[in-house]
Amino acid sequence: MQSVITSKYQTTVPKFIRERLGIEVSDALEWTMEKGKAVVCPARRDFLHFRNTVKTGAGDILSDIDHARQARVEKYR
Repeated sequence: MQSVITSKYQTTVPKFIRERLGIEVSDALEWTMEKGKAVVCPARRDFLHFRNTVKTGAGDILSDIDHARQARVEKYR
């Protein structure tokens, strides 16, 4: 299977390969060199990699719901 490198150094991943790797639009690829060959793998991030990236705190659910409803009303005025 072959693909062409464009003037911007981009290439298309053949459908068969995309399906076998389970990659989709916006997925990242990991490129490495092994014994003079390029190896491409999906860059999978473990769910725990995202631990502590979203800060949460005490909240008032009723206030949050009211705020969301008001924002929706403003959006459609």
